[in-house]
Amino acid sequence: MGELWPLFWEATWQTLYIVAVALVLGGLIGMVLGMALYVTRPSGLYPNRIASVVLNVFVNFFRPIPFVILIAALQPFARLVVGIGIGNRAIIFAMTFAAAFGISRIVEQNLVTVDPGVIEAARSMGAGRLRIIRTVLVPEALGPLILGYTFAFVAVVDMSAIAGVIGAGGLGNFALQYGYRQFDTVVTWTAVIMIVVIVQVVQFGGNSLARRVLRR
Repeated sequence: MGELWPLFWEATWQTLYIVAVALVLGGLIGMVLGMALYVTRPSGLYPNRIASVVLNVFVNFFRPIPFVILIAALQPFARLVVGIGIGNRAIIFAMTFAAAFGISRIVEQNLVTVDPGVIEAARSMGAGRLRIIRTVLVPEALGPLILGYTFAFVAVVDMSAIAGVIGAGGLGNFALQYGYRQFDTVVTWTAVIMIVVIVQVVQFGGNSLARRVLRR
């Protein structure tokens, strides 16, 4: 393992970079999609049956696809968008795409938990729909949303573990290439432990932040 430490730290950095970029981009797209799913519901702020059905079909079409299959299916689109079908840029594109649809459902489900009475009270006081979204809906759901995004982070880390399928780096690829294929359990478990540490730190931070928000 001694001579592999530089590669190990490089793989750790690659995992953090890939996951962070994919989560930020996927999180933003997922927030927009999830908000659209919520507000176009029959009881939403902008009820629109056609838009609601189209959005639900769109999200439900892509969300169940296994990620390893999605990577292959998205390669032509990755070449168009990021200019290459393999490597870190391609895996970030695929992870962003997959994360956006998963997060959209998380956002929608957490927004649904907001008490309709709070929204009705804001409407009765003359607040516009956009203002309600900005000052009532999102703040009321903020705690659960933080927990939801924390859960999404773990899922995105899971996705990064198979980045090596298209020649991308990260701890998953490091564990497979230098641990599993070389029958070196020490290398494999070193990578596993680092992944667990990263997840635990983020989970702890997300839980703590959510508790602070919920206490307000």
